Amino acid sequence: MRKIVILGGGYGGLAIANELLEKQVPHDVSIVLVDRMPFQGLKTEYYALAAGTVSDLELRVKFPVDPRISYAYGEVSDVDMEQRLVYIDGHDPIAYEWLVIGLGCTDKYHGIEGAEQYSTSIQTFSAARRTYAQLNDVKPYGQVTIVGGGLSGVEVAAELRESRPDLNIRILDRGPKVLSAFPSKLQSFVAEWFTEHQVEMRGNIAITKLESGALYDSNTSSLIYTDVTVWTAGIQPVPLVQRMNLPKDKTGRLLINEHHQLPDYNDVFVVGDCASLPLSPSGQAAGAQGKQIAEVLQAIWHDKSLPHLGKLKLKGVLGSLGKKSGFGLMGGTAIMGRVPRLVKSGVLWRSKRHLG
Repeated sequence: MRKIVILGGGYGGLAIANELLEKQVPHDVSIVLVDRMPFQGLKTEYYALAAGTVSDLELRVKFPVDPRISYAYGEVSDVDMEQRLVYIDGHDPIAYEWLVIGLGCTDKYHGIEGAEQYSTSIQTFSAARRTYAQLNDVKPYGQVTIVGGGLSGVEVAAELRESRPDLNIRILDRGPKVLSAFPSKLQSFVAEWFTEHQVEMRGNIAITKLESGALYDSNTSSLIYTDVTVWTAGIQPVPLVQRMNLPKDKTGRLLINEHHQLPDYNDVFVVGDCASLPLSPSGQAAGAQGKQIAEVLQAIWHDKSLPHLGKLKLKGVLGSLGKKSGFGLMGGTAIMGRVPRLVKSGVLWRSKRHLG
């Protein structure tokens, strides 16, 4: 059997698997999906898992059950593209005819001393669980500091405020305001929500060092004291991709051609946070890319010309402020309040049922 091996069962990898299974898979081709866990974790909702407002069971999506797909569970340690082998801890190497690299991202600490050691993360299912444990153990009226005022940081802060109204919560950002990549109207809306709900916002913070219970701000030469620090200040591809000696963009993501293949290895596709795309990393972008990769694979399998792939298009961006309010951009239009929160809930409902 010729194998297509998909590394990572996230938004991109699972989109490829589902699209392929919906079509005719050649009788001599088998699909192998490799992941740490026997389910997809809905990463866009890990902020709620960390805050304790949902159980992890609510954020699990079952992998498809089909005789054409099998699974290998474990940590991918290496890929040999010359020999077409994937190495997984605790397993024999897996040979492939085609490979998809969709292993996602990890936190980027920007070389800040102590950042990885003294902060907690929401980048993986297990990391979000550990973050929940730390946040849940903070004593009443303790201090939680969230580093990074982008979408993830905002959602963690808002959800935690709903979960633990007793805590002191602050967001630190190196820019002047939270959500610097969003229109000023949305920035103001979120800032007003935080002010109303007593979430402290500090801008123009230049963190140079973290240690247990404190952060150093070089702009004010002062210490910022905290009980728990949650890191949401940037992402980068996983260490396996970082180690690959292949062409990358300035963010460390692998350069790909118009069919999402590595230019020097056309049997290897890259999807999601590991791929250099003209879009910001997101589950939505990974899913859209995954559908195109499935289209390319179907053409290869059925001896057709590779399709002309259109520009990846996103429907919009949605963020939550607790369970009753939210914000977003849909078609370039800013939306605020209860409607975007309801839309986000609907998107989550569809994702859990493989409906997009």
